[in-house]
Amino acid sequence: MLEQLPYLTLKTPPKSTALLKQHCVDFVVKEDLGYEMSGEGEFVALKVRKTGCNTLFVGEKLAQFAGVSVRNMGYAGLKDRQAVTEQWFCLQMPGKDTPDFSGFELEGVEILAVTRHHRKIRTGSLQGNYFDILLRDAKESEELKTRLEIVEKVGFPNYFTEQRFGRDGHNLTQALRWAKGEIKVKDRKKRSFYLSAARSEIFNLVVAARIEQNLAQQILPNDIVQLNGSHSWFKADDTEDLNVLQVRLENQDILLTAPLIGEENPQASDIENAIVEQHNVFSPLMKQEKMKAVRRPLLMQPQHFRWQFVEEGLALSFYLLAGSYATALIRELVNYKEA
Repeated sequence: MLEQLPYLTLKTPPKSTALLKQHCVDFVVKEDLGYEMSGEGEFVALKVRKTGCNTLFVGEKLAQFAGVSVRNMGYAGLKDRQAVTEQWFCLQMPGKDTPDFSGFELEGVEILAVTRHHRKIRTGSLQGNYFDILLRDAKESEELKTRLEIVEKVGFPNYFTEQRFGRDGHNLTQALRWAKGEIKVKDRKKRSFYLSAARSEIFNLVVAARIEQNLAQQILPNDIVQLNGSHSWFKADDTEDLNVLQVRLENQDILLTAPLIGEENPQASDIENAIVEQHNVFSPLMKQEKMKAVRRPLLMQPQHFRWQFVEEGLALSFYLLAGSYATALIRELVNYKEA
């Protein structure tokens, strides 16, 4: 699915090749919640470093050790299994002492900190992630250096990658069957996965259309733009102001957005309207599930972006805001093969 989407950088697929996640240490992720633990409250908060471990599995084992239900366990986001990741878990334990986790043993898991917090760490409640990634066997070349410089300056298409759609696009296939009335979906998690896949597909198609038409960095009438660093957005509906907005876009004061559709979708650019209309088969589902329309930046620029060619390949270090995928950035740089 992703291989069919256009590239922003140089408008062509990368010439360089690399190996991704050949070892867990090649892909290091450190979660940034955007806030500190309060040190008190009914939740036990644990900062964990895990290597080659599934997030949910680790959370279940922590809950089991503390003697609480998995329903009372929380985390901000799922992290890659084939990686070294640092993230926070929480366990709801009102009126109970903090367990002694020095006796907790699980292969690949190290508890870095234990404290208390006054509220649950909920899925999606994080600011971003820090990444240190080694692209093994990537060779230094002028083409690759040009791509690195463009990604640093302009960013990369903020595509949803394969993990959003399930193996072989299964979640999207099921979403379409559900929308057509071919299946009923009672499981709440499956409904969430299928709805997310449908919304992500439409988002990707809007981004792809803008790139194909060389409009990924051009303000159009009725574009919906977002203030950088904020979730506030407004519509570019005054033609006389388009030149002013274009300057603000180039200065990255504002960002172009594409839709995560909901039960009510604002009218936007002609490009976006046409793609949303082409996929109106999903409209009844969005209304049925009371999905709220959301905007998401069309391009994403990595922060603190650094790179270095080393003996093993290309070492990358950067920070991405929550919801953006490191693999979408890497895709712009190299043609990679994942373990």
